[in-house]
Parts: sequence; structure tokens; C-alpha cells
Amino acid sequence: MSKHGKNERIEKKEKKGRTIVKTICKLFVVAILLIGITAVLSIAGKNYVRNDIKDKTNLIINNSNVTSSLKKDVYIEDGIVYVSMQDLRNFFDDTITYDEKYNQIITCSENKIASIPIDSNQISINSTNTIIKGKVEKKDDTYYLPLSELGLVYNINTQYIQETDIVTVDSLDRAYTIATVAKNNSVKYKPTNISRTVAKVKTGDTLIIANRSEYPVPEGWIRVRTENGVLGYVKEKSMGKLNELRGDMEEKQLIEGKVSLVWDYFSEYAYAPDRTGTSIKGINVISPTFFRLKELGKGEIIENVGEQGKKYIEWSHNNNYQVWASISNESQIQTTSEILNDYKLRQSTIDKIVELIVKYNLDGINIDFENMYEKDKNSFSRFLIELEPKLNEIGKVLSVDVTAPDGSPEWSLCYDRYTIGKVADYIIFMGYDQYGESSNKAGTTAGCGWVEENVRKFLGQEGVKPEKLILGMPFYTRLWKENNGKVAGSSALGMKDIEGSLPSGIEKVWDDNLKQYYVEYQQNGYTYKMWIEDEKSFSEKLDLVSKYNLAGSAYWRKGYETNDIWNLIAEKLEIK
Repeated sequence: MSKHGKNERIEKKEKKGRTIVKTICKLFVVAILLIGITAVLSIAGKNYVRNDIKDKTNLIINNSNVTSSLKKDVYIEDGIVYVSMQDLRNFFDDTITYDEKYNQIITCSENKIASIPIDSNQISINSTNTIIKGKVEKKDDTYYLPLSELGLVYNINTQYIQETDIVTVDSLDRAYTIATVAKNNSVKYKPTNISRTVAKVKTGDTLIIANRSEYPVPEGWIRVRTENGVLGYVKEKSMGKLNELRGDMEEKQLIEGKVSLVWDYFSEYAYAPDRTGTSIKGINVISPTFFRLKELGKGEIIENVGEQGKKYIEWSHNNNYQVWASISNESQIQTTSEILNDYKLRQSTIDKIVELIVKYNLDGINIDFENMYEKDKNSFSRFLIELEPKLNEIGKVLSVDVTAPDGSPEWSLCYDRYTIGKVADYIIFMGYDQYGESSNKAGTTAGCGWVEENVRKFLGQEGVKPEKLILGMPFYTRLWKENNGKVAGSSALGMKDIEGSLPSGIEKVWDDNLKQYYVEYQQNGYTYKMWIEDEKSFSEKLDLVSKYNLAGSAYWRKGYETNDIWNLIAEKLEIK
């Protein structure tokens, strides 16, 4: 083979190699371009795809489109916006209910309770009757309420925008900020230039600022709502000055720091105690037993205030104590049941409570209803649900006394502690009578282990928030009398009377589980037993307040205590 032919073959191979390399390079560039185009299209698609709900009226609540979460469609009739009872329960009032006895819907908000009779244009809001344009309608076994007529109930403003078939609802207790458009601009579906345009705005148009935590807004963008209800994003530089028309409404002021409450008991036949010139260290709330339900009185309340009580309230306020007057059902099970199971009797009782609070310038009410039918558990919750809005309206505190969970039907299972804990400002666990007057076995009034176990139940199985739970503690114990190992009786003894009731020389034995001293002795043929409440046992229970970060503690009752206990309480709860 000639040298020339060999060189020719080498050149052909090299040329072919270069061609292959060029082809591979071109394919690589095309692949990169395709990947880039695919990425751009993917990004653009996410920001451009339409997921609007076009076949039904859209509902926007506080700048969030909730249409996809509706159980029933919103509909408009004669300009009135109708929303199903199920959806009102989901978005506005999870306690809304149908009252079969009076054929009406009952619904509540923060400071309003409304009863709306079926097929009637009349509505009662906080016991005041008024006429509305729409009425409750029933379609396919579903109740629909005229939401646009319930502004006073839910403290909202509802608007239907026919052009876009959108209903907007704004809570009047939330911040509301607007801005004027500084120059023509596009409202984007997402905060990016490549997103689709959902609306056009012109210089001078007004936009509502619609920022929400669940919709993160990158720097340079603002989430807005147009005047016709469309939600989207605009460039911040195209907006004029922001104008806050309404700020967030402040919540009701409760106790600063820990609650420290003492019940001050006196019967309906006695006068409020005269405490002029005295003070009680370590407390910030006092609960005098001013009110009681009248037996079979259909909600009538026996009040025991009088001139002495007025002076007592004045003394309390002069000492910077809040007054949460106690109202007791006196354990009248039938009287209580009759009230709880009738809307009109509930409202009559509630109105009387509110009138008494206003009349005597009280700071709140303490509901002490004990011994109720288990079947009335939901009705008692309903009573509190309907009471709370009226107290909120006048800025007063609702506290409710309950017993330990998992007890007997009439004394324990009659309370829905979870609901009470949600509705009331405070729920007070009466952490005593572990072994009470009716017990056929001698035992402690409030062993620390039992108290702590039940605190855990409140916070765990009952779902009560710690900042709502007040631990009730006893200023007393019981002296038990036994005959041949069987209980022959017992008597309550205040802390201050314990030492004087014991024979001299009795040995006290510390029980590290109960966190109490125990004594036992023989006298006149009987065995006597006592689990002592004193400063040391009280200190152990007070420690539970800080251990579980509870709202505070309460004490039954004033007059049973030793003088030194108040210094301990002040120190433990940091009450000045």
C-alpha cells in the first residue's frame, strides 16, 4: 500500500471522528435546551395553571378562598347570601344547634347569642328581637341560614359581587388595610412575573391587603384582594401608601399572672362578712356566695347581697381584688335539669345573672352547679355556651367549678370538661373530697398523688389547656371515727382547728405519697384517723400549679385557714 493511500485513510477516519464529536455536541446542546425548556414550562405551568372553581359561587372568608372546603354550595336569593348550617358550624360557630322544642336555630359568637326561628324573619340577638330580610330555609334536609343578615351575630361584613360570582366575608375584629394603586398593573396568580394575570388594576383603584401566614409573600410583592373579590399578588412598588382602617381587636383582659381565688362562704340566711379595715395577702380574686337558684323556681335567683354585700364589694375593689360572685344550684338536681333543658329558661337565668353582675359592678361569675344528671351534661355545656357571649359583651369573667374526672354519674360524669374548658375563661378543679362525707371508708381529703393524677387527666384525656385550669384546694380535712374497722362518722375540721382537736402527745407520721401527716389514736372505744392539711401539705399541692403551668389556684374556704398560709400562697404564686 502506497504512503499516499495510507494517509488518505487516516484523514477519512479523523474526519469521521470529528463529525461524530460535532453530532454528539449538537445532541448534548439540544438535550440541555430541552431540559431548560421543560424546567421553564414546569415552573411556568405551576404559576399559570388555573385551579379556580368556576362552576359555583366562591366564598372568601378573611381573604382565604374556602370554596373547596364547603360541604354545601353557597347560593344567592334576592340578593341574600345563604350558607348551610354545616358550613356555619365549620367556619363560624362549632356549637350551632337546632332546638327542636322551639323549632329554631341557636348560634353564638364571641359576644352574641342568636335564636332564629325556622320560617320566620324575626331573630333574637342577646335577648333583643329584630327583623331580618332573609329567613332560615330547609332544602334537602339541610338548613341554610342568611349569612349576609347575620353581621351583628358574627361581627362580620358580607358582600356578594355578582360580576365575579364571589362572596367575601370580613371579620370586623380583624385588621383591615387598604392601599391605592399608584400605577396600572396586573394582579398575578402567584408572586412571580411569569405567573398568569388574574385581574387588571388601574391607577387610583383600591386594593385590600390580603396577607395571611399560610400564603408566604416574597420580598417585593404584596398579596391583595381586588374590589371585585379576586385574590392575587402585585408588585409592592406599584402600590401607594397603606392605610389601616381597622386594627386587630384586643381580647378581654383577664388576671395578670396566676389566679389566686378564695371562696368566701355565707348562707342565704347570713350577711356578707364585714372585712372593713382588713386585707388578705396572696389573693387577687374573691368569690362570695351571693347567689343561689330557687328550688323549682324556673331560673329565679335568690340574691343575698344587700347593703352589707355592697360594702363587701367596695372593700374588695379597694384592695384590688376582682369579685367573681358564686352562684350555686344548691345541688338541686331537678331544678337544675328543668332550666338546662329549656332554651327560654336558660336565657331567663342567663339574663338574670348578667343583670346582677351589672347591678353590683361585679368582675365575673363563678358557676357552682353540682349534683346534676349525667344525661344533662350537654345541656349544662349549652348553658355555658350561651352565657359566655353575654359576659364577653360586658367584659366579665366566666369561671366554672367541676369535680375530678371518672367519678359517679351525678358528681363527675355530668361535666363535659373539654367543652367547658373551651368556653369558660377558667375551669376550676375542686381538688378535694377524695374521701368525702358520704364515703364508707376513711381517707384523705386531698392526697397530693390523687390531686396530681387528676390534674394530668384534665390536661390529658379531658383536653383542658393548662392556662385555663385553676386548682381548687381545701383549707380543711376530716376527722374520721371508726368502730371495728367500719366508718362510724366523720366531721370536717378547718386547718386552724386541727391542732386543738388532737389529744396531746399524738405522733404525726409523714406520708410521702400523699404529702401529708397522718395521725391515728384510740378514744372512748373508737379509732380516730386524720390526714392533716397544713402549711407543708399545702405547699406540695401549690407546687403543682407551677409544675404544670396552671392558671392558678383556689381555696375552699375563707375562715378555715391558718394565718400563715397566706404568706405561703403569696410566695408560691408570686402574688404581691
